[in-house]
Amino acid sequence: MKLSAYHKAKGDKVEWALPLFGCYNRVYASKIFTFTPDDTTTWNCEVIKGGTGYDIKSHLPVEIENFGVLDYSIYPQYAFSIQFFSRGCIRRCPFCLVRDKEGEIHPVDPVNLNPIGKHIEVLDNNFFANPEWKEAIKYLLEAKQKVNLHGVDIRIMDEEQAYWLNKLPLYKNIHIAWDLPTLDLTDKLREFIRYIKPYKLMCYVLIGFNSTVAEDMYRIERLRELGIKPYIMPYRDFENRRKPTQYEKDLAQYVNKPMIFKSCSFADFSPRKGFKCQQYLTEAGL
Repeated sequence: MKLSAYHKAKGDKVEWALPLFGCYNRVYASKIFTFTPDDTTTWNCEVIKGGTGYDIKSHLPVEIENFGVLDYSIYPQYAFSIQFFSRGCIRRCPFCLVRDKEGEIHPVDPVNLNPIGKHIEVLDNNFFANPEWKEAIKYLLEAKQKVNLHGVDIRIMDEEQAYWLNKLPLYKNIHIAWDLPTLDLTDKLREFIRYIKPYKLMCYVLIGFNSTVAEDMYRIERLRELGIKPYIMPYRDFENRRKPTQYEKDLAQYVNKPMIFKSCSFADFSPRKGFKCQQYLTEAGL
């Protein structure tokens, strides 16, 4: 959307690239993940590829990155806005690329909102670690639209931040995470739900990265007891050497479908005929 807005401002014609019918001076290609198949089209023009899926260090040219305008017209089917108030993160989590890609956390200027937008997707990696989070809250309240907040780190959450978080009109659950099994967040979560109702929370649980079945079950069951919805995220490495195991796929299917998660235990869950997940627990000595 930044590329499109920039080129249209220069008077260029911009459209989605059509392999059979298009004739272009330049084609941009992007992908987020290394496991995304590459485009093999012969374009017969300049092709610029970017995005983490191609190169973690790739960035838009400064003049485009700082242009500050998004062209929402190329996505008419999506009636929401995308907004960042910060880039980077204060953490150096061993499974995460954000620090390598975006550096230490730093504020960025918000861009234009979607003229047909009904809510705002706030994609900051660590919203309240932003030293200018109060200005971001003020902006969101003045926008008078519902907010989907993706990156809230409960390890740094305090009462003042929780107060302002409660002021936001939420579009969906607040996204938090319990990634590292060696870090017991139970007490912090109990403190957090004193201020934020647990039904407003959805907690990502990373599995397959230095965690055992017992550690996975511990996190899931603590979240269940606290009334917080867990969401399983099987680990994928940047080099795309590792694929989720069948156990990880079965656990994700069990936890991520609320009707299943609420209706039976993992031990009793049968993802395939003749198989119950009790076998995973038995093999783990549970």
